[in-house]
Amino acid sequence: MQKIKVLLADDHTLVRQGLHTLLAVEPDITVIAEADTGRKAVQLAKSHQPDVVIMDIAMPLLNGLEATRQIVREVPKSRILLLSSYNDEEYVHQLTEAGAAGYLLKQTAANELITAIREVHRGNAYFSPAISRRLLDQCRLVFQNGSAIRNRNDTLTSRESEVLQLIAEGLANKQIAAELCISIKTVEKHRQQVMNKLEIHDVASLTRFALANGIVENSGGQRLGESGRLPAPSVLARVPAPAAVAAVVAPTETVESACA
Repeated sequence: MQKIKVLLADDHTLVRQGLHTLLAVEPDITVIAEADTGRKAVQLAKSHQPDVVIMDIAMPLLNGLEATRQIVREVPKSRILLLSSYNDEEYVHQLTEAGAAGYLLKQTAANELITAIREVHRGNAYFSPAISRRLLDQCRLVFQNGSAIRNRNDTLTSRESEVLQLIAEGLANKQIAAELCISIKTVEKHRQQVMNKLEIHDVASLTRFALANGIVENSGGQRLGESGRLPAPSVLARVPAPAAVAAVVAPTETVESACA
């Protein structure tokens, strides 16, 4: 029997270990690689060609949304299954447009993950029940309004979104250039384009926009709500990673340089 090859992408080591442990007992599933940033997830997807990528949406250096867009473009055979603590319309809208095959809430992922992996591998879509309701509500709203709902960061290119995230994470132009393997002048051009498109012209406001739109999270793992205030903390799924089995979990395979 040919196993379903899975790439795990989450910046929390304990979460990856817990997911790995959960999948290790399934006879038809094997974890072939792990990534702790969105950029590594894209690189490992290209080098390992997984059947399914399990991706946390809130990833450093390259968030899950942009990583999904790049993997769908570069490795079309791979199916992307997103994990998130959020179930609002904007997340659902952006991720389905980016090409995600499924979307699971972290609160219920432990119960649904195995089924979701098998379904998306068969070519089907899989969404948590709460997400399915959001999709239905969205379709009804589009039908009533006669047009799709858009938001300001829809106008950004993939590269501009990457630059916005890195700015919000506090990187200087020189560091962004090194991370993306482009010139400082090109970074400056993208930076100006982002500011012009969003009509935001200072770094503090760009960072606030990135937090409000889930492009980055604050250090406490939260994003800003529509009012600009932090919402109540989300309860993340607690996937067990017992010490007795953690020793058998393969170490995370890493990629040292984005320019490699």
